[in-house]
Amino acid sequence: MSEPTFQWALIGPGSIAHRFAEAVARLDGCRLHAVCGRDAHRARQFAERWSQAGDPPVLAHTDPAAVMNDPAVDGVYVATPHGQHFEYVLAALQAGKAVLCEKSLVPNQEMGRRLVEASRAHRAFLMEAVWTRFLPIYQELAAWLRAGRIGALRGLQSSFCFPAPYDPDSRLFSPALAGGALLDVGIYNLTATRWVLQHALGEVPPLVDLQVKAALAPTGVDARLAVALDFGGGLVSQFHCAIDTFAPNTLQVLGESGAIVLPETFWEATRAQLLPARGMAETIERPFEINGFENEIREAMRCARAGEIESPVVPHAETLAVLGWMDRIRALAGVRSPFDDAFPPR
Repeated sequence: MSEPTFQWALIGPGSIAHRFAEAVARLDGCRLHAVCGRDAHRARQFAERWSQAGDPPVLAHTDPAAVMNDPAVDGVYVATPHGQHFEYVLAALQAGKAVLCEKSLVPNQEMGRRLVEASRAHRAFLMEAVWTRFLPIYQELAAWLRAGRIGALRGLQSSFCFPAPYDPDSRLFSPALAGGALLDVGIYNLTATRWVLQHALGEVPPLVDLQVKAALAPTGVDARLAVALDFGGGLVSQFHCAIDTFAPNTLQVLGESGAIVLPETFWEATRAQLLPARGMAETIERPFEINGFENEIREAMRCARAGEIESPVVPHAETLAVLGWMDRIRALAGVRSPFDDAFPPR
């Protein structure tokens, strides 16, 4: 007997939400049931774009309560600017809905703790949408690391930078919207660092030192960061993230007897290179089945259907650990947001 169709609601019909909607439309066993956005016209356009022949039309709402109170909704995908995630995720969890929320889950660790507490209190699934960890090429990366193909891990280098026009009111540069390079893109550098450490060493060692150099935008958010995470014994992960700079955006994993390179846009990579110190290089390709979002969506539905409140791939503790690192980095960079005053550490 087949399982009932998993019905998704989507909050925040922006550009990234189209990628989610495309994956849902092409996956078996699920459909987009409703979309909610502040602009009624934009919400209707999105709903019409992703309504499928033979299915009921996708509903369009401007009030999130319509989503939370709809018994047909099984899961909620939150794709608003991350400064708005907390209120929507909390409401969905309190309504007993499974939640897949874009990263960064929230602007600081204390807010994350409160959402994890709500997930546990209401027995509702919660996962930060770190889709990179579900990509086929990252499964190959993990296998190479576990097999010791590059010898002992020595270090990591990565970049995620893009030049955006300065707009003090945009989600990238506004403190009120939790702007800044770290929360927007630096999270990918951090989660990739932790992924590599977990599979190469079996754990993420504690930080022994953290060095941060920052260039702040006129609004006070971090426009550019250079970060070095020191795990002792000479093992360091260095990365740049920026919203005012261009970079090749690669991930390089350095080992005693070789290196692994994910060239260009490492967070959505489909290709990896194994470069041994001696011998021939090896290149593998692992394309997306749909657009890269499919496996995180499958995982969210699997967990929700099984009554689980977190995924072993992106568990709550992992999300909170990354948020803790980001809190420390922002503090060293001299960045403070309204969310830090509203949700100070307990």
